Amino acid sequence: MEPEPSVLDSLRAAVAAMPDDVPLRLHLATLLLQAGQRDEAVRHLGAVLQRDPGNGAAVALLTGASSVVPDVAGPDIPLPGKPVPGSAPPADDPAATAPFDWSQAEDELRDVLPQMFVDDGEGASSAGIEEAYAYSAERAGLTLGDVAGMAEVKARLEAAFLAPMRNPELRKLYHKSLRGGLLLYGPPGCGKTFVARAVAGELGAQFITVSFADLIDRYVGQSERNIHHLFEVARRSAPCVLFLDEVDAIGQKRSQLRNTPMRSAVNQLLLELDDVASDNTGVFLLAATNHPWDVDSALRRPGRFDRTLLVLPPDAPAREGVFRYHLRDRPVAGINLGKLAKLTDGYSGADIAHVCETAAERALMDSVRHGEPRLIAQADLEAAAAEVRPSLGTWFDTARNVALFANEGGAYDDLAAYLRKRRLI
Repeated sequence: MEPEPSVLDSLRAAVAAMPDDVPLRLHLATLLLQAGQRDEAVRHLGAVLQRDPGNGAAVALLTGASSVVPDVAGPDIPLPGKPVPGSAPPADDPAATAPFDWSQAEDELRDVLPQMFVDDGEGASSAGIEEAYAYSAERAGLTLGDVAGMAEVKARLEAAFLAPMRNPELRKLYHKSLRGGLLLYGPPGCGKTFVARAVAGELGAQFITVSFADLIDRYVGQSERNIHHLFEVARRSAPCVLFLDEVDAIGQKRSQLRNTPMRSAVNQLLLELDDVASDNTGVFLLAATNHPWDVDSALRRPGRFDRTLLVLPPDAPAREGVFRYHLRDRPVAGINLGKLAKLTDGYSGADIAHVCETAAERALMDSVRHGEPRLIAQADLEAAAAEVRPSLGTWFDTARNVALFANEGGAYDDLAAYLRKRRLI
């Protein structure tokens, strides 16, 4: 007996109110099939299989494997045109012997069920697959003018890196090679990544940044493929600044790696930097590390990362700039940036950001106690600066030992000069 339309409408409303009720959907789909509304029934059965992929009743309704529709709400209900349980199918009934059309069912459910597997499709090219894993190149969006202070760093960048690139005619006149890269090193939180982005902005080049987690894979051979693909993307994106963050993790000393898979990854990195079969023209290499003494010496040979630049804690103008940056969107009044810069001598940029966060927290809690918001004042920032201590002590302890006992060939003369100036050695 065909169900009443009012019964179907009531069940539709109930399903709309309880979309995850599988038995309710099955009952509605059963009645819809009895009413001859096959398309709507298929949609509800697809929703059931989304929530319960192994539901036998839904599969039976879809495939027609059973001549009787299992009804979760009551006794078995025969489908229109199907025999009653216990009776033989009509001899002239083609549905009794015809095989189930899986292609038709797949087409009907394509928009209902999510795709289980993603393949490349017929005729897809390997280049399309490769692009799915491409490292993204972006515009840096800033220049060295956005970097406050750090005059010595900017001067070194200009002489060693930027001037030859901006003046191609002079570079040809003096036969200045663009091979090799620049290694930025120094204590953590002092703006090495920010400087690298500014260099890309100065050159008007694309910027690609990667770290250890982006390249190193647990499967044998995959790390090498990742490194090769990275350089292929950089070459296609030229002019491009390729920035390897924490390069000491990617390019560790091979003498410390023995026969681990990481050793092969370092070898692949060396090959990409200095491979005669590949042209890195237009790919400007920058790397950053907090521990240059852990970088494999082969990475620092001529033609690779053969120039180094020490990025130190921000000087007074830079500290003022960092304070201004982190307070720009906060409600402040009466802030003396010069005094704050003096109070935070020896702090990293990350330390100063923490000072601003702590001062904002003090003002917020004071506003909560008094029930009225107030501005962040100089006193909040000074109290926060007294509370937050510099985080660079451990790094300088290690750096002092390197400058005193492992300064082979004068590689760390600039670091030793800074430590003497600060009376740390």
